[in-house]
Amino acid sequence: MAALTVVVVVVLMAVLAPYVAPQDPYNQEALDLFDARLEPGEVGSGGYVHWLGTDAAGRDIFSAILYGLRTSLIVGVMAGTLALILGTTVGLIAAYYGGRVEALIMRIIDLQLSLPAILLALVLVAMLGQGLMQLVAALVAAQYAYFARTTHGAASAERRKDYIEAALSTPLPARHVLFRHLLPNALPPLIVVATVQVANSIALEATLSFLGLGLPLTQPSLGSLISNGFQFLLSGRYWISIYPGIALMLTVVAINLVGDQVRNVLNPRRSR
Repeated sequence: MAALTVVVVVVLMAVLAPYVAPQDPYNQEALDLFDARLEPGEVGSGGYVHWLGTDAAGRDIFSAILYGLRTSLIVGVMAGTLALILGTTVGLIAAYYGGRVEALIMRIIDLQLSLPAILLALVLVAMLGQGLMQLVAALVAAQYAYFARTTHGAASAERRKDYIEAALSTPLPARHVLFRHLLPNALPPLIVVATVQVANSIALEATLSFLGLGLPLTQPSLGSLISNGFQFLLSGRYWISIYPGIALMLTVVAINLVGDQVRNVLNPRRSR
């Protein structure tokens, strides 16, 4: 419940960022360089307290975190949803047709799973360029294999059962067997994987943005906020990087804990 509460609060604050944040940190006309690198709790020229301080451009860190959370959640949900759709489709096709089709698809999936997701995402982002859609496409290509492997394992176990064989002996179209019989039995593990991959997508986006390969500096991102303040850590201005890092850590950990609990709830072998 604590983790779920954190997730709900993060989502609400991200959605309501334009109404909750005291400043639009990416409106250049609203920024004042005299407010640059203010310590937490200082009052800026706008007349309000910067509870988490400001960065080198005079942006309120609290406001920047709220807007950065919006971008991180959008990237995470979009990448996780699209990877779920693509990976589930690939895994179902492999389990349904079997034989050489299954062997070819699963060898490709195994090859991709042998590579670190961050390495594959780095290569794809370098090829596609910076931008929100390019980043989402790279994350989908780097993560769909997890859904394909999970779907294939669950669907293959169902494929050998009598009711599937009975359905195949009728003139039912393939999509009916795939989405009415195989897919529902693969959904419980897929829900768990989807929850974990949303958190992984948020962490990957932050890593890529920190390295300067994710979203451009003109777009709010927790990774770019951490990167902006990294050069000031040794000078004592810790708040520019530390607070966005804490927000990122709490978000990722909370989503992962919720995913673990969902797995426990959906596990039929686990007693009450």
